[in-house]
Amino acid sequence: MNNPANPFEGILLIDKPAGPTSHDVVDRVRRKLKMRRIGHAGTLDPAATGLLIVLVGKATKISQYLMSLNKVYQGTMVFGRITDSHDGDGKVLEEREVPDLTEDEVCAYIKPFVGDQYQIPPMFSAKKHGGIPLYKLARKGKTVEREPRFIRISKLSMSAYHKPVLEFEVHCSKGTYVRTLAHDLGEKIGCGAYLSSLRRTEIERFSITDAVTLEAFETFGQEDLQRVLVPVYQAVPSSVL
Repeated sequence: MNNPANPFEGILLIDKPAGPTSHDVVDRVRRKLKMRRIGHAGTLDPAATGLLIVLVGKATKISQYLMSLNKVYQGTMVFGRITDSHDGDGKVLEEREVPDLTEDEVCAYIKPFVGDQYQIPPMFSAKKHGGIPLYKLARKGKTVEREPRFIRISKLSMSAYHKPVLEFEVHCSKGTYVRTLAHDLGEKIGCGAYLSSLRRTEIERFSITDAVTLEAFETFGQEDLQRVLVPVYQAVPSSVL
């Protein structure tokens, strides 16, 4: 039950730092607000930073709607190395020579990844197989067949390329693993690649520019807390309520 002295309710936009899991962020918000009914709408990997929508009170009822929204990420990938998790936290499986590519050639490799497609989730993910999260199987060295998932990448652009590092921005649908996108692009080129950094900057109408850092949030008084909470009726169409 919510504490009557803290009747908070709505959507909280947090700029998640690297390190904590999305669940860790929820736990810290719970402790600050002294409430249990708190969740989030769309996981970020521990190493990833950026926009995390935290749902407070009755706002948890609209989690499925918010999780279905399109996202925008900025990130970097490194060519020439393959890891088991498709990011920098994983075990290095193979290293390959990176070809000399012009920016135009990199863009040509990127172009086919834009559009509707099916993507195979990585083994290091929270998706379940027989009721067991895949990452738990992966940590035991097991690999199982995964069902491809339909995704849509509406935009994938190069921000800069300095061999072997590619800076990029991607606009994508729910369920897209940007780690796997990096891996698949590396395989297409032939040299392999892994995701080295990732920052979520937008979830449709919600922007990182409107978010507060977790550290700042934990110092807020009651007036500040009420100020940063977005009312549910302002966050979603009336048809969803």
